[in-house]
Amino acid sequence: MARTAVVIGGSMGGLLAARVLSETFARVSIVDRDVLPSAPVSRRGVPQGRQLHVLLSRGRDALDELFPGFSDELAGLGAPLVDLHGRVDWYNDGHLMRRAPSSLIAIGASRPLLEHRVRARVAALPGVEFVAPAEVVGLETTDDRGRVIGVRVRPVNAAAEVMLPADLVVDACGRASRTPRWLADLGYAPPPEEEVGIGVTYVTRVYKRETHHLNGLFGTLTNAVPQLPRAGIVAAQEDGQFAVALSGVLGEEPPIDDEGLADFAGSLAAPGVGEVIRSAVPVTEPVKMRFPASRRRRYERLRRFPDGLLVVADALCSFNPIYGQGMTVAALEALLLRRLLARGDARPDTRADLGRGLARPFFRGAAKVIDGPWSIAVRTDLRFPGVVGPRSLKVRFVNAYVHRLHVAATADPVLGAAFLRVLNLIDPPTRLLAPGIVLRVLRGWGR
Repeated sequence: MARTAVVIGGSMGGLLAARVLSETFARVSIVDRDVLPSAPVSRRGVPQGRQLHVLLSRGRDALDELFPGFSDELAGLGAPLVDLHGRVDWYNDGHLMRRAPSSLIAIGASRPLLEHRVRARVAALPGVEFVAPAEVVGLETTDDRGRVIGVRVRPVNAAAEVMLPADLVVDACGRASRTPRWLADLGYAPPPEEEVGIGVTYVTRVYKRETHHLNGLFGTLTNAVPQLPRAGIVAAQEDGQFAVALSGVLGEEPPIDDEGLADFAGSLAAPGVGEVIRSAVPVTEPVKMRFPASRRRRYERLRRFPDGLLVVADALCSFNPIYGQGMTVAALEALLLRRLLARGDARPDTRADLGRGLARPFFRGAAKVIDGPWSIAVRTDLRFPGVVGPRSLKVRFVNAYVHRLHVAATADPVLGAAFLRVLNLIDPPTRLLAPGIVLRVLRGWGR
């Protein structure tokens, strides 16, 4: 039988979900409100697209698994492959990490280029179609409301709705997801939510990159600390460019005029950020954006949930963008979905059973994927007194310990490598508390 799936949202989370669904479903329809561009340009439906995006090393590995040769494809388009430990200056809590060659490789690609190439790969898959511009206005269910059997779609600039049948519907609409409201309309409880307000304001501007900038390195960055709630990142991208992102939290806002940008950057611990802003040729105008709070929807805690429906990516959990975790987590969720669909019990003989029982293992598995990056982001944000949240003894201890690790990593590259492996979602946060790492931190702190 021809099995069909519908993905709501054609951004990165939706595209990655569609990639793995195409292995099980004969037809996969991706519904998006935008006219999807045929070139790597920003679009209205991804307002953060003009901001600096980071694909962590684990995320790059995941995209190469989903799209073989993807890193090489981007490199052929001018996106540099970057050794995150050997070719980037990290100022953590004001302390410069000692660099060392590593296998932690990221790719310097802008969000429009990254999404454009992923969309092209997905569009080339058999059975995949884009329904755009159109808006999903509701779910269609069986009479007992126990199973989702499709979505109601309204093409943009049209009054009439059409029903798009589906054996599985995947909500990848991001923070604007309407699944909680749709569940309530169907008589289900909406998911519990966790929210951590951080009030991030960030500004990105692109500059021409020259060989003398940063002494030939591919990037530099410094994090915000309670004493100075400002941060800055410089990251090499395609077309011989640097993207520079300045950010502030809890009311601290970067300006957008030339002098203000330079002054803001000059207050940071990483001198290279100000150097690029003062000496490089701007390619774009500064673009400002605000992010109020990290939000996690705990679907895994629901006792009842309709069959034939899943929620992924930012619709499931949206992270403080400063940590660059969102795209990587979306890719890891796609790999999880692939594993579940590949299991024998997820390939039933009748389409009536397709998608039955899939939500519970997916949401539980996704919760495990999210736990690590969520704990990193929330624990770090809780260092700021203005952030509301429980500061357990464990949180206070780990924050103090990680600060000491940063101090010791100025001389010990093993500690820097351990920190970056956790930050890039390769190792769990508990890895930093391994006996050998703790001993190195104590020795370095003592020195």
